[in-house]
Amino acid sequence: MRSNLVVAIDGYSSCGKSTLAKALAKHLGFIYIDSGAMYRAVTLYFIRNHIDIADQAAVEDALQHIELNFHSRDYQSHILLNGEEVSEEIRQMPVSEAVSEVSAIKAVRHDMVKQQQRMGRSKNIVMDGRDIGTAVFKDAQVKLFMTADPKIRAERRYKELAAKGDETITLEDVFENLAHRDFADTTRKESPLVRAEDAIILDNTDLTEAQQLQFAIEKIIPFLENTKH
Repeated sequence: MRSNLVVAIDGYSSCGKSTLAKALAKHLGFIYIDSGAMYRAVTLYFIRNHIDIADQAAVEDALQHIELNFHSRDYQSHILLNGEEVSEEIRQMPVSEAVSEVSAIKAVRHDMVKQQQRMGRSKNIVMDGRDIGTAVFKDAQVKLFMTADPKIRAERRYKELAAKGDETITLEDVFENLAHRDFADTTRKESPLVRAEDAIILDNTDLTEAQQLQFAIEKIIPFLENTKH
């Protein structure tokens, strides 16, 4: 029985999992762990170092040279790849196009799960990803599964990229990328994206960020009195 509270948020790409997780962590005073950023950072390392993901030995060797850490600033979680801040670079399209394939690699997932479980061993945390409630923290007290209309998801992601000054990407590109990632995430052999049986569905197609935060808080409140802080 856990003495710390774990909130696991899973769901499809560009459903606002990180947005909700960050808001929850800030509201509750919990630690926010961005598991997706971890896989993206590994993907970035593989791209930079021209790692052939079909070469198991090369992948396993590369993982030995990857050290990931998080630091918080203004309630925002920033990821360090071997000491380098890469929070912006991992959100660019080259990483987005490759991250699903990298995430499907058994050795990569096992390495990341070990790190995630270590982070959530004793502290109250909010973690979002694809398999947090089904593989990383099966005993999480609160599990949310986020979804939204694919067109809405693509529009949100496109606006996010445009706001960062990426003028080379079209809405169609983003929609196709999300469709590809959905297929890869749900059909991979290693920890595919599925809803845990005890996860609460949060469809935020027509919800504002404030409304989805309130929805999540109402689900978490009953568990707060039973945990140590």
